[in-house]
Amino acid sequence: MSKLLIHGPCKLEGELTIHGAKNSTLPLMAASLLCSGQCILHNCPNLSDVDTSLNILRHLGCTAERSGSDVVIDPLGAGNCDIPDHLMREMRSSIIFLGAIISRMGRAELSMPGGCELGPRPIDLHLSALRKMGVVIDEDHGCLACTVPNGIRGAAINLSFPSVGATENIIITASLAKGTTVITNAAREPEIWDLADMLNSCGAKIRGAGESTIVIEGVKKLLGCEHNVIPDRIAAATYLTAAAITASTLTICSVIPEHLEPVLPVFEECGCTIDILEHKIRITSPKRLGRVKSIRTMPYPGFPTDAQAPVMAMTTMSNGTSIFVENIFESRYKHVGELLRLGANIKVEGRVAIVEGVSRLSGAPVEAADLRGGAALVVASLAAQGTTEIIGLKHLDRGYESIEKSFALLGADVKRI
Repeated sequence: MSKLLIHGPCKLEGELTIHGAKNSTLPLMAASLLCSGQCILHNCPNLSDVDTSLNILRHLGCTAERSGSDVVIDPLGAGNCDIPDHLMREMRSSIIFLGAIISRMGRAELSMPGGCELGPRPIDLHLSALRKMGVVIDEDHGCLACTVPNGIRGAAINLSFPSVGATENIIITASLAKGTTVITNAAREPEIWDLADMLNSCGAKIRGAGESTIVIEGVKKLLGCEHNVIPDRIAAATYLTAAAITASTLTICSVIPEHLEPVLPVFEECGCTIDILEHKIRITSPKRLGRVKSIRTMPYPGFPTDAQAPVMAMTTMSNGTSIFVENIFESRYKHVGELLRLGANIKVEGRVAIVEGVSRLSGAPVEAADLRGGAALVVASLAAQGTTEIIGLKHLDRGYESIEKSFALLGADVKRI
């Protein structure tokens, strides 16, 4: 079993280039299944979730290879319509392949997705939308059998919640549908825009991505393309929290600053100075952070749920009381118990977490229970006195590319053994 050893407190300094967005790469890879030619995705992060997606594409019959940060996908040989259970269980976002498989093969067979246990993340929105588009879905003991007896057709779909995954699945499915699909109350995250941009480069007709209403006019054929994946805004936010808690100055490069607008005010509120350049953000942190009055996770452009855990870790050493309200997932405070082992003072009542800042954290053995919770433990450990051992690295490897190497380059004492 691998583990991280972090000797703190650490001081960070220098520049770090942010890798491509995991939450964008995965739907882009799924969308490539619709194309009649080769797709080349640049700036793809080297993550276990990306590896799982490559394995899914290969199982479906595609040629899918990685070369450095480039992923090359040729869907010409795709013929299978199922995803093995063990691949579905490896990541929760595997459901994003459902619409693509149905659109290409006319049918699909897969089981319920796995991944981080964040509480209920129902796929009802995905299924109800696909049914409106003519997909017949039979659910039996956790398995989905989907057919399209009369072809996929455009539909008016009003989402009861602006689900990112459901919005992506609808966009992918609608791209080759007969007629026009209109999504209202669509997710507005940057990753939605990136998916639409890639599909439009292939010949799709999608407008309104990034807004609450998206219109997709179905086309008969999609070609291949080359596409640059947007930078990972959640990874960028994580490294900013690490700089803040360690009273460091850090520059993160290759970012899109406007994608981070929902989180940057939090750093300024706790006393950090933020300088924004064209594709860079420089953070300078005070010796002691101030409190963050209140953070409520919301769909974009609200504060992202994926940044909640690292920012909470940052506030464990702030001067005062910070309040968090988690509005997206029910079970997204699993990192709290491990932060308490490091000496944090946090109380949780339902969806609310109250963080009383402490003057000192101490190293201890801890375990990552999910992806962003694991990142929170790394952030806190960088400021803790002594040595922290972190296990459960399979979660971290799903969303951060060699996180120990990145922090080591910035001067931290971090090793994977």
